Amino acid sequence: MKFSDLISPSQIILELDAADRWATIDEMVNHLVRLGRVAPSERETVLTDVKNREKTISTGVGFGIAIPHGSTRGVEKVAAIFGRSSKGINFDALDNQPVRLVVLFLVPLGQYQVHLKTLALISRFLNDREFRERALQAASEQEIYDAIVKRES
Repeated sequence: MKFSDLISPSQIILELDAADRWATIDEMVNHLVRLGRVAPSERETVLTDVKNREKTISTGVGFGIAIPHGSTRGVEKVAAIFGRSSKGINFDALDNQPVRLVVLFLVPLGQYQVHLKTLALISRFLNDREFRERALQAASEQEIYDAIVKRES
């Protein structure tokens, strides 16, 4: 699995409107619903599953990144979305710093290996300082996607 298989330019939000982690999760899941990656009838299930996971410990892992995620019966295959915030989001991050890059992903319930592999894949990308800098400086969704593809090659 490659990150570029999970994300397309339409699954990138260049500027998140949200100011906190709960509104960020809402905004990103709503975008997945608009794209047809989450059925409208499953929206509340997905939101509940991701927010319940987030309540156990913040997925704001430091360095200005967060990876909210959840296992849910609300999707049949892995779904992901990338978001950026120039103002920073209060994500109750482990380092108490505002979050600027967010990747939210969903995995079908019971697919533990897929969940772990997806989390590891996304973590590798976001832990790469050069990738983070390119994503923060990109002028468009396509530029962020191009940074993903370049990082993979």
